[in-house]
Amino acid sequence: MNTETLTHPEVFGQFRRDLYGDQASFHKNVHVFIILGASGDLAKKKIYPTLWWLFRDGLLPDETYIVGFARSNLTLEDVRAACLPHMKVANDESEHLSAFFRKNSYLSGRYDDGTSFSQLDAHLSSLSRGADSTNRLFYLALPPTVYHHATKNIRIHCMNPKSVTFAQKVTTLFNHILLIICVSTRGWNRMIVEKPFGHDLQSSQELSAHLSSLFTEDQIYRIDHYLGKEMVQNLMVLRFGNRIFGPIWNRNSVACVVLTFKEPFGTQGRGGYFDEFGIIRDVMQNHLLQMLCLVAMEKPASTSPDDVRDEKVKVLKSITPVALSDVVLGQYVGDPNGDIHSKLGYQDDPTVPEGSCTPTFATAVLYVQNERWDGVPFILRCGKALNERKAEVRLQFTDVPGDIFHDHIQRNELVVRVQPNEAIYLKMMTKRPGVYFSPEETELDLTYKSRYKNVTLPDAYERLILDVFCGNQMHFVRSDELREAWRVFTPLLHHIEKEKTRPIPYTYGSRGPREADELVKRAGFRYEGTYKWVQPCTT
Repeated sequence: MNTETLTHPEVFGQFRRDLYGDQASFHKNVHVFIILGASGDLAKKKIYPTLWWLFRDGLLPDETYIVGFARSNLTLEDVRAACLPHMKVANDESEHLSAFFRKNSYLSGRYDDGTSFSQLDAHLSSLSRGADSTNRLFYLALPPTVYHHATKNIRIHCMNPKSVTFAQKVTTLFNHILLIICVSTRGWNRMIVEKPFGHDLQSSQELSAHLSSLFTEDQIYRIDHYLGKEMVQNLMVLRFGNRIFGPIWNRNSVACVVLTFKEPFGTQGRGGYFDEFGIIRDVMQNHLLQMLCLVAMEKPASTSPDDVRDEKVKVLKSITPVALSDVVLGQYVGDPNGDIHSKLGYQDDPTVPEGSCTPTFATAVLYVQNERWDGVPFILRCGKALNERKAEVRLQFTDVPGDIFHDHIQRNELVVRVQPNEAIYLKMMTKRPGVYFSPEETELDLTYKSRYKNVTLPDAYERLILDVFCGNQMHFVRSDELREAWRVFTPLLHHIEKEKTRPIPYTYGSRGPREADELVKRAGFRYEGTYKWVQPCTT
């Protein structure tokens, strides 16, 4: 967020009005943020730090309390000590941090024990202190194995009650008697559900059916943190806020779309957890597929959450399940010449089962079979222990017809760099400077650090948690969206696991298996190797 927000009260006030509207009652209401799984890694590394940043910047509603709940027998001081290394506290913020933790409390209990949740509910009620309305936000930072017990106990013991305030008989013109019952809620209830949302189509549908039996869809916020990324959210504005892209954003001008997610490190002791899911479930089926939807969808009727998500679902319904022939799987092995980490391959991790066939790299080619995109390959690439950290969307455009420059023209590309160093740049041909009359590749560049020098971009979790407070579900996954995403990948996943398909070895720190480059080339992506985007100087 802009640093001016923190220094100018009138700017800050306008920001809050933009965020919450002019709802004075919203700020007077008590809000309680309950973290189930408060002793886990996600809570201490992401959720508590995010809430601290929002509190520090004055972006939470005024009366907000945070309650941690987990099986571990901890004190609030234990929670503080575990979170502090991840909270980025400045030297002059110690008093503010103390004020934040005075808004915190912690209870221990079992997720399958109704009595524990009754005690939790009593504690939540005590925080209301006679307020007319209390809003409860439950963050399920839990392993999927305890979702059923925890959510059922929330529904039975911890939901805000509704009360009938009065009943009145009304006589209509036709002398029919109607009983009008006025119901006032004691506040809203919202659930943030962390991925994985199931393991395949069947398990996902079972989880969705369970949640829908307890809560309404507008109470459920399935969080994929990639939908909170600055450049992912920028895709809609880039597409639908600029006239220049509309006429070329289709199969007539786009040769292929490449969506990439690369990490330069391996599982590093988390192999046991990762081995249950693999790279397709961990990254491709959610992060990359969500970005694909934003690239491929039609213009929604409005920016309302359901209009946007309706268009994303239409894209997913147009994708046929991925064929094994359009996929390359890899698993990293150690580099004998590397450092202490890169010397170790995936199966050298003691938490990984011996002989594991779980892929740590995947490239898949998908096709959106509709009028706009028929025949255009969407190439999804993701992997661990690769040569760089990068997440981006790349549209490669078709060749210029009638080339008069004797094959010196390269394809134009529009690149949206999600991380690191957020940027949008258009790779294009220009005349080489000087006395030459020959074309060369360059770019039109919008790098955020050089263009927006006084802006600090909020973390993805900051954006998304604020969205939940505001009741905005645009950047959260709807149940039908989730169902269609699993439909695309479940047959492939089942085939891989049934046949125990062996991934292709690739060296730690490389670009991945050579076979993946060959697949991408066959699909229609052209890599000339003559150009590399250079991060501009930001000073």
